[in-house]
Amino acid sequence: MRIAFDHILVARILLTLTTAGWAVLTIFADFNKTHATNPKWTGHARFHVVWQISSYVGFGLMAFALIWWPGPLALERLYLVALMSAIVYAAFFTALIAMPIYGGAAYDKNGYKPFKAPIPIISKTWDANITAFSIQLIILAGGLIAVFA
Repeated sequence: MRIAFDHILVARILLTLTTAGWAVLTIFADFNKTHATNPKWTGHARFHVVWQISSYVGFGLMAFALIWWPGPLALERLYLVALMSAIVYAAFFTALIAMPIYGGAAYDKNGYKPFKAPIPIISKTWDANITAFSIQLIILAGGLIAVFA
């Protein structure tokens, strides 16, 4: 018995995972005392993070529909979802690189702190956000490879 390799199904699964990273996990990562309900944040900063979370959820629902809704242009819809994920992750890394310009920080003392690196290649500690988004980039690359297979 031969099992067929369905590259579209693999792409759908990987793009679902990468979309969940920015559309679902942000609810848990940011809608709590470290971000949205953090009393040390200004009310306006909390407003912006709730706006961001809500936007990501809405766009994520649209992405999930584009991934799984039956019908024509399935491959083209996957290209669009991959582009959406790439935009979110590129924006994260742009904000990370630009931190010196606007005085940003990858973490603060009342947020998610770096953790001991399981593989201390570059440093002894890893930032939770950078680690999660780097893993998501690998999943996105896998999804893109599957789309173009």
